[in-house]
Amino acid sequence: MASSASKAPLFRSVAIRGYAAQAASKPARGSGDVQTTTLPNKLVVASAKPGLPLSRVSILVRAGSRNETYENLGAAHVLRVAAGLTTKGSTTFAITRNIQQIGGSLSVTGDRETLAYTLEVTPNHLDTGLKFLQDVATGQEFKPWELEEIVPRLREDLARVSLQTRAVDLLHRAAYRSALGNSLFCPKHQIGRISPETLQHYVASNYTTNRTAVVGVGVEHNTLVGYAQNLPLDSGAGKDNVSSFVGGQEARLDRGGRLAHVAIATQGAGWATPKEALALHVLQYAAGVGSWTKRGNVNGVIGKAVTAALGDKPLGFGAFNASYSDDGLFGFVLSTEARDAGKAIEAALKTLRTGSLSSEDIARGKTQFKNDFLYYVENGENFATDMGAQAALCGAVLSPDAIVAEIDAVSASDVNAAAKKVASAKLALGAVGNLATVPHVHEL
Repeated sequence: MASSASKAPLFRSVAIRGYAAQAASKPARGSGDVQTTTLPNKLVVASAKPGLPLSRVSILVRAGSRNETYENLGAAHVLRVAAGLTTKGSTTFAITRNIQQIGGSLSVTGDRETLAYTLEVTPNHLDTGLKFLQDVATGQEFKPWELEEIVPRLREDLARVSLQTRAVDLLHRAAYRSALGNSLFCPKHQIGRISPETLQHYVASNYTTNRTAVVGVGVEHNTLVGYAQNLPLDSGAGKDNVSSFVGGQEARLDRGGRLAHVAIATQGAGWATPKEALALHVLQYAAGVGSWTKRGNVNGVIGKAVTAALGDKPLGFGAFNASYSDDGLFGFVLSTEARDAGKAIEAALKTLRTGSLSSEDIARGKTQFKNDFLYYVENGENFATDMGAQAALCGAVLSPDAIVAEIDAVSASDVNAAAKKVASAKLALGAVGNLATVPHVHEL
């Protein structure tokens, strides 16, 4: 049983969500090779590419960390780690042994909005695998002695968080305070203190049909619909934690050392405004997402400006655009020697605030964005992840071809309009490491 906060790379997280927000809501419809059905209980089912040699099925629930409150902070992280413990229908041993016997894989991933339970198995063993997928995703019991046993795994997860990821986590806290500002990881003071009752209440509040999607790749659509209809989930919309961007705030963690890791962002766009969100993704690639070729230089207009300011000094840089269902962040993450952090930030913000890009930069950004997306969904696991995000957050799914068409439709004026909005917006900052030369947000 595997658990992860996210399997997507930090700087190249394409986060293709919500293109389906504008799709019509009709049952059993197709978009290219994708079929989508909304059941009477509001559960969304989507499938693609039946007949593949490997089947992947995911149950996604809108139960990510943004749904936590002050009292149950860290619940989503505990749920990720606790997946595979004893359920109402199976013991931990039975789940592990039977999945291994059929040569399958059962993993859990999560982000701020969703938790995804994913089964990978050959089609001839799909029926067996789906039984245990249902047990793990909908039949949790949370026995106290088993929760005590996962405490070391929670501590290990925290120890493995990279400093760049920690900086982005702090950035969200500064930008939103709560909801989207909640960490992907359980706070240290909460480890071992989240009770079975707390987890059961969290599951009961969020694991409902209105907040769930079932997606499959390499599975017949009718088979998936029949499976989804029999999931033991209550109906109901649950409660969504609304987030509002708060500019001019910062969250810093001074850890000393030689390096500084800084994440700076302005308010972006959520998938409620898909055209603007898509333009910001193109802007992200035009700004630079790190090295585009192996051992190559940092690319993009902002990346090149920072590289020029620091010369041959060590630098890690990547623009990022995080689009959520209702809001988003656009900015960059950089890692450099502490004494050069202030100079690097100044160069990046100066370029960011120009508010316009050349047609060549926009064309390059659009091409890189398309290439990265197509490379991402070429992997069956990533394709299922992308479909699941669309289904869970938007209630419909667009095929990769349809998404590429949407990217092609982004104009230079759309991207420059997004760039001008970003240039004049308030900033939020998250930083980890030696922060002696990192300016405070009110100085930027």
